[in-house]
This record gives sequence, C-alpha cells and structure tokens, in this order.
Amino acid sequence: MILSETVRVVSLLLEFTAVLCIVYGFISTFILLLQKDKKDYSPLYNRLRLKFGGWLAMALEFQLASDIIKTTTSPTYEHLIQLGAIAVIRTFLNYFLSKELKELPELIEKNGAKHRTNDNG
Repeated sequence: MILSETVRVVSLLLEFTAVLCIVYGFISTFILLLQKDKKDYSPLYNRLRLKFGGWLAMALEFQLASDIIKTTTSPTYEHLIQLGAIAVIRTFLNYFLSKELKELPELIEKNGAKHRTNDNG
C-alpha cells in the first residue's frame, strides 16, 4: 500500500515536471520570437527549434521516468508491453531530437559566419 502510494506521488511529480518543462520551453521560445529584431544572423526558425527542442527532450525524459516508475506497482504483461512501446517511441523521438539539437548550433554558426562575411564583403 505504501509503495503504490509513493509510486503514484513520484509519478505525478515527474509528469508535472515534464509539463513544467514544456510550458517553460514554450514561454522562453515565445519570448525569443518576440525579440526577433535582435542582431543575429541565424535563421529564427533554427533558434526557435533549438530552444524549444531542448525543453521537449527534457520533458520526454521525465515522462519516460514516470512510465518506468508506474510499472513497478503493476507489472502485468499488458503494462510491460505498453511501457515497451512507449519507451521505444520516446527513445526514437529523443534520439532524433537530440541529434538535431547537436547539429543546429553548427548550422546556426555556419549561417552567421556566411552572413557576416557577406556584410563585410
């Protein structure tokens, strides 16, 4: 009884943290969109994706942790299959999102350097 209640509370806290990550990421990305007049040579789209994508990746980690914790109190085959499917989907999403997030700063820097060269030439 104590274990299942503890798992429920921890799971809710993890899910709430994931929601906070998404909300904070949305707000900070929206603020970046409003400040688009700043002198920055990278495409705004890339900067927005980098900002929001990082927060989404963090939220996915918290969601996956919540799902793992939930299965400790109800490890039926059905729950394990659901967890496996969710874990695979989230892992793929997180992998490709993380890969893209690693590539974006290089793309932003490359675009910025290209624009700075054009401004000076």
